[in-house]
Amino acid sequence: MSLIVVQTNAAPVPAAATGEGMSPLLQLVLALAVLIAAAKIGGLISTKLKQPAVLGELLVGILLGPSVLNFLQLGFFTSPHLQTTVFEIAEIGVIFLMFVAGLEVKLPDLLAAGKVSTIAGVLGVIIPLIGGFALAWFWPNNYSFTKSLFIGILLTATSVSISAQTLLELGKLRSRVGLSLLGAAIVDDVLVIVLLSTFVALTASSGGGIMTVLSIVGVMLLYFVVMSIFGLRALPWLIRKAAKLPISQPLVSSAIVLVLLAAWSAEALGGVAAITGAFLIGVFLGRTPYHNRIEDGMQTLTYAFFVPIFFASIGLHANIFALPSDLVLFAALLCLIAIVTKIVGCGLGAKLGGMNNKESLQVGLGMISRGEVGLIVASVGIRQGIIGEDVFAMTVLMVLVTTLVTPLVLRWSFGNDQTPKAETPRPQPN
Repeated sequence: MSLIVVQTNAAPVPAAATGEGMSPLLQLVLALAVLIAAAKIGGLISTKLKQPAVLGELLVGILLGPSVLNFLQLGFFTSPHLQTTVFEIAEIGVIFLMFVAGLEVKLPDLLAAGKVSTIAGVLGVIIPLIGGFALAWFWPNNYSFTKSLFIGILLTATSVSISAQTLLELGKLRSRVGLSLLGAAIVDDVLVIVLLSTFVALTASSGGGIMTVLSIVGVMLLYFVVMSIFGLRALPWLIRKAAKLPISQPLVSSAIVLVLLAAWSAEALGGVAAITGAFLIGVFLGRTPYHNRIEDGMQTLTYAFFVPIFFASIGLHANIFALPSDLVLFAALLCLIAIVTKIVGCGLGAKLGGMNNKESLQVGLGMISRGEVGLIVASVGIRQGIIGEDVFAMTVLMVLVTTLVTPLVLRWSFGNDQTPKAETPRPQPN
């Protein structure tokens, strides 16, 4: 792409002066500038109202999205790839966000929360699965057993990126609740992938049945083993060597390469979500003596550029007011069940794991958001022909509602709790 149009025997002429409109690159530049500025303004207003900054950034996305302004479809945006490119940059944002969250976490503390995380993660999958299936199965529209079961699977996903950002703002990410949330999200991610893979393998005509499922589980376990060995053994040596390289910003550059490779390998090789790989590499790098320098550089890049785009982009996915009238009630109940079943499932799991009532509630509230993970599961259903556009539209609405609710209720649940000085995060720009 070029910022100029070259004419034969003539000086370069700006693209806008040719009457053909902006080049795709200029359209992307303008779109990103507006998204970042709007997200930061929304975050600032939200903090002034004593709410998490992420809530304002999410609401700005809905305002700019097809629900209100439909910003990316304005007349001067003609590039057919603009929206796709924005969404891809946004996905890099959530990868970096989970990496920064991993840097904040101490591995021994995360392992200590293993019991709570495991039970909360398991029940946080089972109860939403039952709730979603029951709603669809007993609904008068007579959804088939297969479609009803998949609607249940849609409710099992959790995206903890919104909760992680909220907890970072509250200075609670390294608290018992924060660590349990992060651990439960990993358990949830693994279980949802296994569940989804099992469903597709058993229902698709070309599926490999139980052997396919066992193969998927084996690959995931192998990934976690290899990642742990690399993170505990090879990574400290590697980052120590990288720190001595005679290049600009060797630590931050090396960290970016590592987190991108970890995210790629998690999904492409390990069969788990890319954000899981990003989070794990952050945890392992957090054990090295260079973690403060890496964190300083990554926070600047992440919060100044990528994260605002990610939060704003969530509202750009669909028009939440375009749902057919005959599906409004079902969609509303789907959103309600999505919220309640995560609170009950994960909260009960945390309680059984030994947490008190308040902490259990906080864990349940923090697991509500479906985020990009819910959209990924829904896209699999569309590709496989399991669900139609109607269910996909309701899923998008459910993702938006749960994503908006999470920072609100999580902030409310902590109330006026005082953040220990040692846990206070570095100030982030709104």
